[in-house]
Amino acid sequence: MPGTTRRNRRRDTPPPRTGSDETEVLRGFLDYLRVSVAAKVDGAPEPQARTAAVPSGTNLLGLLNHLTHVERAMFLGDHVTDWQATFRAAPTDSAADVVGRYREAVERANDVLDRCTDLGAPVPRPRPDRPAPSIRWALTHMIEETGRHAGHADILRELIDGTTGR
Repeated sequence: MPGTTRRNRRRDTPPPRTGSDETEVLRGFLDYLRVSVAAKVDGAPEPQARTAAVPSGTNLLGLLNHLTHVERAMFLGDHVTDWQATFRAAPTDSAADVVGRYREAVERANDVLDRCTDLGAPVPRPRPDRPAPSIRWALTHMIEETGRHAGHADILRELIDGTTGR
């Protein structure tokens, strides 16, 4: 590509090669996307990481903050009353703070998933006020949710500093 600098070249990591077990495939792809989206925010320069680059107000820190809340709601039973507010990180949060909280939420979610052996069983979470989805549904939803926002993060990070690839 003419005019492409070494810094701007794609450094894609291919999708994971998992076993043929359905659980391994679903968890492998979810973890792949989780690592990808966290890498997009990790090391992003301030204040660009929190600055909206599109009219909707979407920014890198907000995307990862939102995904943290989704992980915690889906697998840990947290109750979210205002999903739109989850797209904004606190003004005092650095990229490292948001990435750290996301990785902690993922680790705790994986602890829950490690104890799940039946994909058809409901997600074991402390939310008696509403029925939990099956683990299969939760994993598939999280792949879709994380993948969609990872794509948004790809574009935002490229606009910020030219970083591309997963």
